[in-house]
Amino acid sequence: MAMQQMAKEDKSLGDLFTELASETGSLVRQEVALAQVEMTEKAAKAGKNVGFLAVGGAVAYLAVLSLTAALIIGLSYLIPAWLAAAIVGLVFAGVSYFMITSALAELKKVSPMPEQTVETIKEDAKWLKKEMS
Repeated sequence: MAMQQMAKEDKSLGDLFTELASETGSLVRQEVALAQVEMTEKAAKAGKNVGFLAVGGAVAYLAVLSLTAALIIGLSYLIPAWLAAAIVGLVFAGVSYFMITSALAELKKVSPMPEQTVETIKEDAKWLKKEMS
């Protein structure tokens, strides 16, 4: 520690600022790289859940078609065929409800903010203040 302090005292003010600028530039590049990695991970997780939403929407569409067929069959023939279509429609509706609510719950857990990067930037700012004093 004493050696570092003596080395700092031996350097000129220009050298110290050059070193500080170099270290700050390197630090900024590292923070940007960390933010990119963190955002890529979050985007992948969000993309998966968006896929589940799309599939859930498609299954919901099948439910509407089946329930419509059940209504048409029920009204047209008034025979038990409508019951089969209604059961299929309700099963599709249940599946789509589960898929959509699960995907929405997972999407709510994903924060768009790169928390790790923000934390390290705060630490870097503290370090920089300490180095400047």
